[in-house]
Amino acid sequence: MSLSTTPAPARTDTSTGLGTAPARPAVPLRSVRRAGIAVATGSAAWAAATLAFGIDPASRWQDLTYEVTALLFQLGLVALVSVQLRTGAIGTGRLARFFLHLEHVLLALAITSTSTSAFLPQYAEEGWYLALDAFWPLSMVGMFLIGIRIAIAGRWTGAARWWPLGAESWAPVNIPVAQLAPEFVAYTAAGHLLVGYVALGVVLALRPELTGARD
Repeated sequence: MSLSTTPAPARTDTSTGLGTAPARPAVPLRSVRRAGIAVATGSAAWAAATLAFGIDPASRWQDLTYEVTALLFQLGLVALVSVQLRTGAIGTGRLARFFLHLEHVLLALAITSTSTSAFLPQYAEEGWYLALDAFWPLSMVGMFLIGIRIAIAGRWTGAARWWPLGAESWAPVNIPVAQLAPEFVAYTAAGHLLVGYVALGVVLALRPELTGARD
């Protein structure tokens, strides 16, 4: 019997960084396609309502339509983040997964805010609602940070790598416009949705393999 002095290879399955973790099963192309369709549909619906009614609709039915389409948009983002998580778009380590799970939490709170505004408008002036409403812009800022990381990581390729950075810059572009030139924000917000998230949804629906998904 002999004793080896060769050191054992380092383990790679315990990484906590953004980049590495155990290999996961491939994500089916159809899952990415469905997410892309959800993103494109929800974004197009909200853009149409924004152009039709502005960001401060004049009547109750217009406001309800606006809020419901915003809700469809947010649900599309939930599907998008799920695909980003499953494909390791920003990395597959624990930290990367934590950030995407955190974004899901932010989106859930933002969806609660939108649902309250749509169906329980009598609480719009309550302190708890005003606090909850802050998660709308916070969730969009989170999406922007994810877009930056997708571009840096390069795990998604082609248009799928770079389009999220433009699409998910919705908050940094439109929040300042809303403060500085509110008369134009409906047009910039809707236009940004169309060339950003709608186009991103189309990319994912037509070219899901760019995310690393495969059948």
